[in-house]
Amino acid sequence: MSFSPNIVGFACHWCTYTGADLAGSLRCKYPPTIKLIRVPCSGRVEPEFVLEALARGADGVFVGGCHFGDCHYKEGNYKTSRRMMLVKKLLEELGFEPERFRLEWISGAEGKKFAEVMEEYTEQLKKIGPNPLKGGE
Repeated sequence: MSFSPNIVGFACHWCTYTGADLAGSLRCKYPPTIKLIRVPCSGRVEPEFVLEALARGADGVFVGGCHFGDCHYKEGNYKTSRRMMLVKKLLEELGFEPERFRLEWISGAEGKKFAEVMEEYTEQLKKIGPNPLKGGE
């Protein structure tokens, strides 16, 4: 049986979540590996959320937000960008592959891009393998 990664995703309500919805409407194919959590703004995603998802066994964590200049909360995505740079460094310090975390800017009109990113990220995680905290399940 091949490994299918479990991805926890945090998606901005206004852009990335809408892009994911559009991907479905356009019938874009992508693996059912992501479980999306809609947040008002990517700026509401705390570093602890990413770490907690990995600690609970997620194979990867995705955060998606609006493109710079398009945030409905003015500067939420800039806040996200700064915070998530720290998350990557923290993951390395904790012994995780930094590729287990992915940050993308996907607008509500980019359904195809959402599907492509999910396909690519799933393949990337398959190469890395399961989260080591799961004990190689």
